Amino acid sequence: MLDTILSALLPMVFTFLLGFVAARRRDFGSKDASTLNRMVLLYAVPMALFAGTVTTSRAALGRDIPLVIALCVGIIGLYGVVFLLCRVAFHMQVSTSALAALTASAPAVPFVGPAVLGDLFGGLSAIPIAIASLVINLTVVPVTILLLTFDSTGKDSRENSPIPREGEHSATSPRSSASVFAAKLAETIKEPIVWAPVLAFIIVLTGLRIPQLLLHPLSLLGQASGGVALFACGIVLAAGKIKANWYVLFFVFLKNIVQPALVLGGLRWVGYGNPIVSEAVLTTAIPTMPIVIMLALQHRIAQTEAASAVFLSVMGSMITMGGFIALTR
Repeated sequence: MLDTILSALLPMVFTFLLGFVAARRRDFGSKDASTLNRMVLLYAVPMALFAGTVTTSRAALGRDIPLVIALCVGIIGLYGVVFLLCRVAFHMQVSTSALAALTASAPAVPFVGPAVLGDLFGGLSAIPIAIASLVINLTVVPVTILLLTFDSTGKDSRENSPIPREGEHSATSPRSSASVFAAKLAETIKEPIVWAPVLAFIIVLTGLRIPQLLLHPLSLLGQASGGVALFACGIVLAAGKIKANWYVLFFVFLKNIVQPALVLGGLRWVGYGNPIVSEAVLTTAIPTMPIVIMLALQHRIAQTEAASAVFLSVMGSMITMGGFIALTR
């Protein structure tokens, strides 16, 4: 059991720490992390998502409806609860709440799923990886990007616009807000990390098959996405300090323990067993996505907290994911 846990998680931890050491040695700096971040978001991850999704058959997705439902509820449901909690109870800004919700709900399946789940399930790992990647990249990631861009636009307009006189239309009038929302929605849809999995999902639903000859060039760069993303996270963390305040610890606790525990309890309660339980639980037990740091860097929001949350989630997963492997296998 220990060999299984270490072989699944050590590559992820090692790559993260390697980026940290490289930055400490001044081989890489924060500007390099931004460049790597841009490459991963614009090219590597979209290609990996597209290639990984279109290789999943429509019949395979249909056979795993319970797994689809479990991952949708576990990821989307927790995202919504955490976002509302941050807004109502913690009084955080929209952008910070969106990042916190993504931290607590989105496992790094598109980045490290093949390495982690591949060692646990072998060829059967393709289905939970594809389903979780679709759920994450069709829902919570686009919503987070939209909220981040919309919130930054709202703040800019509030800071730069004069107070309207009586009888004038406010900068936040319904028409103005609707036009800004539409513009930001269009901007979000243009992001490769958003439209690539959507296009792949449409191809899967239509039953079309993409020749392997065309998918192989996409997979080559896509396979580097997880390693490069974790390496860049280590660089970002080395440039600052680990900020383990109660907010960061709370969101890491939700991601590493509460989310897989809820999925485990829910599936057991409705009577499901393995392999659905083990696939769903261990997929959600994967630590939080490195894209949290990338989005924080891109929008300059809670960068230290985001890097600290990813670091603590990755390090803590050596214990928490090990525990869930033992519980489900």
